[in-house]
Amino acid sequence: MIFRHFLTIALALATFVPGLCAGAPKKLGADELVVAAYEAFRAGDAFRLARHAAAMKGHVLEPYFEYWGLRLRLEDAPAPEGRAFLERHAGTYLAERLRSEWLKELGRRAEWPEFDREFAALARDDLELRCYGWASRLARGDDGAYAESQVVWREPKELPQGCTALAERLIAEGRFDSGQTWDRVRLLLDNGQIAAAKRMLASLPKGETHDERLLQLAAGNPQRVLASPPLNLERRANREMLRFAFVRVARGDPRAAADALKGPVGDRLGDDDRRALWGRIAYEAARRHIAEAPAWFRLAGDTELTDEQLAWKARAALRAADWQMVRDAVDPMSATARRDPAWTYWYARALAAQGVTEGARAYYLRIAGEPEFYSLLAAEELGQTLSIPEPFHVPGDDEVAVASRHPGLVRALELYRLDLRSEALREWIFSIRGMNDLQLLAAAELARRAEVFDRAINTADRTAHLHNYRVRYLAPYREVFREQARSFELEEAWVLGLVRQESRFITNAKSSAGARGLMQLMPATARWMARKIGLELSLQRVNEVDTNVTLGTGYLRYVLDSLGHPVLASAGYNAGPGRARRWRDAKPLEGAIYAETIPFDETRDYVKKVMLNTMYYAALLGGNRMSLKQRLGEIAAQSSGGRSGEG
Repeated sequence: MIFRHFLTIALALATFVPGLCAGAPKKLGADELVVAAYEAFRAGDAFRLARHAAAMKGHVLEPYFEYWGLRLRLEDAPAPEGRAFLERHAGTYLAERLRSEWLKELGRRAEWPEFDREFAALARDDLELRCYGWASRLARGDDGAYAESQVVWREPKELPQGCTALAERLIAEGRFDSGQTWDRVRLLLDNGQIAAAKRMLASLPKGETHDERLLQLAAGNPQRVLASPPLNLERRANREMLRFAFVRVARGDPRAAADALKGPVGDRLGDDDRRALWGRIAYEAARRHIAEAPAWFRLAGDTELTDEQLAWKARAALRAADWQMVRDAVDPMSATARRDPAWTYWYARALAAQGVTEGARAYYLRIAGEPEFYSLLAAEELGQTLSIPEPFHVPGDDEVAVASRHPGLVRALELYRLDLRSEALREWIFSIRGMNDLQLLAAAELARRAEVFDRAINTADRTAHLHNYRVRYLAPYREVFREQARSFELEEAWVLGLVRQESRFITNAKSSAGARGLMQLMPATARWMARKIGLELSLQRVNEVDTNVTLGTGYLRYVLDSLGHPVLASAGYNAGPGRARRWRDAKPLEGAIYAETIPFDETRDYVKKVMLNTMYYAALLGGNRMSLKQRLGEIAAQSSGGRSGEG
């Protein structure tokens, strides 16, 4: 604590007396100073940050220097200083960000009066802050917070610090019994949160403690537990460890888990546990396209399944063409899940397949008319075609000028210019919240002119009544895309639709996995494709527009030739051709069903969006106007050498 107080004083001196920080470095330009200050902040180097900040008075990003400095010493910052920052920057992204972080510090200190004052002004939801809010209410004697706080036990992950402290209090006060503890342990183990489950198990009373050796065995060698299960299954600790072993086996080999559950060890479990395990095994089987998944879901009976399990029950039913099971899976979903356009559409399709025409029409009408994948498919079932809202609203220079004076947008564009993209993205998103359609389109045009194409697209995407689809579906570098699409005999609209999803036309985009440029090429793929087409390549050139598009369209052509269908090729471009091939069925499959039953959430969403993007680009650029259902087409069956269920 003494050191931190010394650090606070030293920082103040460094800010106002720059010469105090000896060893003067070379003089940096303004852009270099901003980047250096940000790097100092991320490194936790408060002295270096203060030195750079002292030279940047009056800069458009000065609030960031102030925030970074305050953030590094938040533990010691007095309440008046925090309040002063919030008042000076009221309504800004940085104020909201500091308020959230300061509230967590106040919660850790249990400074409830100050916490309550700022918590009331918080704009965004945060689980940890909700936990501190309940703790504050309990400190004031508000017992109603006990019931409300029970929601934290349904979080399928490790709880943040504020919630952990609250949980410990609830357990210590007897508000959370051992049965509820075991329910939470089961939830955590089902979601692979073993360390968190162990910490939860430590709160059990002595008579109900688990066998640590058995837990370790269930986690590391679950087949051995199934082969030699605990003798006393009347004890919940043993039943839960056996159940956990079943879950672990099912994750790797659903058929092996099913065989074990049908055997003697399964007979020793109660009906409720058996049905719950059939639900879990069926879920894992459905995600691997194993043909027995629908039958195993039936063995689960009326056990309560999660929305995720019900979604995969519906997907397994789609691949089996079992329309009644589709309805049986959607009906018990939560209200939120049932509102998902995917399940509205497939429920309508199930009704139509069963001859309930008017019911199907009612469901199609619920989602038709929106610019979404399933909304368009629903509209096509109603006999409608894609219609782009016109006329487009193109903001005038005066409207763009107003947007250009918005302090948050100005800061965001400056951060983008300096390639501080994570900070820029958060600043931009916060700044456009609450804007009306005219303001959104002006902000989108501002971003387009600055060539921040991802913000232009995403901002134009948010309008509710007044639109500009030429900004929603921008086509920068059109000449390059047109030329390379023609060269590799690809549909230009499809290429643009894929790039819109890959990078939003940001030339220096780089994924966490290392994919680069407009078409998000992995270095190894770029080198392989360059050799294939005889192109000299250095890694530095991969981000160049011409080079990236040439290599990307060449690779897309290769994937399309390998897989034979744009839906498969879209999946293969994202997840790899081998996976896309394995995800086919033993019989021909409707393209929409193939897309919906892709096991990877990211790829499933990607394929739908690429195909939808393609529809809009084709309409805007005058390309092929076939329907979405026609584009999705039919996916050929696996060859005799392939085996369904191995993906």
